[in-house]
Amino acid sequence: VECGSKALHSGTFGGIVHEPLLDLIALLDSLVDSTGRIQIPGIYDSVAALTEEERKLYESIEFDLEEHRNNCGVKQFLYGTKEEILLHLWRYPSLSIHGIEGAFHEPGIKTVIPAKVIGKFSIRQVPHMDLLAVKKQVVEHLEGVFSKRNSPNKLKVSMPLGAKPWLADVNDLLYKAGRRAIKTVFGDDPDFIRDGSTIPVARMFQSVTQKSVMMLPIGAADDGEHSQNEKISRHNYIEGIKLFAVFFLEISKLH
Repeated sequence: VECGSKALHSGTFGGIVHEPLLDLIALLDSLVDSTGRIQIPGIYDSVAALTEEERKLYESIEFDLEEHRNNCGVKQFLYGTKEEILLHLWRYPSLSIHGIEGAFHEPGIKTVIPAKVIGKFSIRQVPHMDLLAVKKQVVEHLEGVFSKRNSPNKLKVSMPLGAKPWLADVNDLLYKAGRRAIKTVFGDDPDFIRDGSTIPVARMFQSVTQKSVMMLPIGAADDGEHSQNEKISRHNYIEGIKLFAVFFLEISKLH
């Protein structure tokens, strides 16, 4: 949202200009409600229906809500059961707001009205959402909210990055080889899960090669991806080396 060509002092201009940060906050506030449900019309229309077979997969997964909450460092999740948490974590779309560019954010006081601010958010894509349709829904929603504010400021909505959802067939031979490898190294049968990761190359590889693609992570839920103290445990690193060796051995048995 852009107001003018330069930042202004709030003591001199506050109360007489349409501040872009107020417009932007109103726009961001319109995207999702306090329960986590996305407020963009039509956003859920194309989401694949939950089948009974898929629901049973979530019921069988071992998942400690309290441990996961402690690892996250939060007081409470949006949902109270394991199944609801996993469904909204893995198979339903979500909207997260990541930051505001252009606004004063450093320690101390600075009574400035920014001339231009940029809000950044992402929407998790899930089967069978269409990227272009979602973009159209988002733009129409934001432009509609903005028009109701009767603001003379300029609004521009853009999507610098977009990745289509990707879903693999866990009954493929590649996954069966991975299951056997994990059982050999870790002594436990693996859970087949979904995850929210921006890795568009997975779908691209599968589409171009017409071959099965598999994600075989060796990290843990508390590794803190993208956070200040991202890590991987030495145990998982060492056992992961063994896992890939056994996995390649299992693949060789398929041919």
